[in-house]
Amino acid sequence: MSDARQAIAVAKDAGAAELAAFHLNAAEKYLASAEKKLNERAYNQARSDANQAKMKALDALRASEDVQDTVDN
Repeated sequence: MSDARQAIAVAKDAGAAELAAFHLNAAEKYLASAEKKLNERAYNQARSDANQAKMKALDALRASEDVQDTVDN
């Protein structure tokens, strides 16, 4: 889950809250679900949701970088 948290933080630092809110919000929802599943001891589901959170955060990061590249050029 720490990978997902780190990926979300990096995406936020890259401006994803403004530039890729859809992906960032999805990442945060998956992370919240992973934390809930972990508390319920549903470890496989927690792992899956944490992985999804990381992937969505990386999507947000890429989208933010793409928007910034477009603006810069």
